[in-house]
Amino acid sequence: MKAHTSVPPEAAAELLRRHRFRPIEALPWIVIALVYFLLPKSLALGTQILIMVMFALSLDLLQGYAGITSLGHAVFFGTGAYAAGILTIHGVGEPLVGLLFSLVLCGALGLLSGAIILRTHGLALLMLTLGILLMGAEFANRAAWLTGGADGLQGMVVGPIMGLIEFDFRSRVAYVYALAVLLVVFVLVRYMVYSPYGRSLFGMQQNINRMSSIGAPVRSRLVVAYGVSAAIAGVAGAVNAQVNAFVGPNVLTLELSAGVLTMLIFGGVGRLYGAFVGAAFYMIMHDYLARVDPTYWYLWLGVLLIAVVMYSKGGILGLADKLLAWGARK
Repeated sequence: MKAHTSVPPEAAAELLRRHRFRPIEALPWIVIALVYFLLPKSLALGTQILIMVMFALSLDLLQGYAGITSLGHAVFFGTGAYAAGILTIHGVGEPLVGLLFSLVLCGALGLLSGAIILRTHGLALLMLTLGILLMGAEFANRAAWLTGGADGLQGMVVGPIMGLIEFDFRSRVAYVYALAVLLVVFVLVRYMVYSPYGRSLFGMQQNINRMSSIGAPVRSRLVVAYGVSAAIAGVAGAVNAQVNAFVGPNVLTLELSAGVLTMLIFGGVGRLYGAFVGAAFYMIMHDYLARVDPTYWYLWLGVLLIAVVMYSKGGILGLADKLLAWGARK
C-alpha cells in the first residue's frame, strides 16, 4: 500500500504565508530611513547600530533558530574586520572586495571550526567557542607584524565604493552603505529561516534527537548554519572596519561577544526583528548611560538586562506582544 504523502491544504497555506512580507515588517526600515533625513547628526551612531544589527542577526541564526549558544562569536566579527583592514593596507581599498574577502574567509573558518566543535554540545560547546575567541585574540595580539598588535591597524585608506562613491566625514555614505549591506544580509537570513532548511533548524532546537531519528542530517545542517552565521558576522566586522578606517583589539573580545548576546536578549531571541530592536536599544542606552554616568553605566545596563530577563521572557518584542494581546482583550 502506497504511503499518503500529500500536504494538507492548511499546512501548505501556512508555509506560503511565512514567506510573505507583512506590512508591519516595513516599520523598522521606515524608521531607519527617517533617521537618515531627520537625525543627520546621529548618523555615526546610526551606522554602528546597523552594523550591530547585522552582527546580532548572525548570532540569532545560531541561538534563535539552531539552538547553538556561543560566547566566541566575536572571533568571526574580528576576523572579518582584520581581513578587510589588512587588504586595505596592502592596496586593495575597494570596499566590496573587502566584504567578499571577509565573507569567504569567515565562512570557511566557520565551517572548519563548526565541523570540529559541533561534535559536542551544552557547556562543552560553550567553552570551545570561548576558547576559539581567546585564541584569536591572542593571535591578533602577538602577530603585530600583521595586525598591528595592541595599537591596531594603522594607515587604513578605504577607497570609493565601486570607484565612484567616497566616504564622507558626516557618515552619510557610511550609513547608506551599512544599510545596503544589512538589507542584503536580512533578505538572506529571512529566506533561510522561513525555508524548509530553517524549519529543520528550529526542529533541531526543539528536539535534536527526534530530528535525528526521522533521518534529518542534523550535524551537517548545524555546521552549515554555523558557517553562514560566521560569514555574516565577518561581513559585519568588515563594514565596521571600513566605515571607521581602523581595526583594534576590541573587535576580538569577550565583551563584544557578550554584548551582542545581550542585544538579542533585549530584543527577543529567534524573532529576526529582535536583532533590530535589541541592537538599537542596547547601543542607544549604552551611548546615553556612558554620557550620564561614565563610571557606573554598566551597572544600569545590568539592571535593565535583569528586568528584561525576569519580566519579559521574549525580550522587548515579547513584551510588545503581551501588551497587544492585553489590549485586544479589553
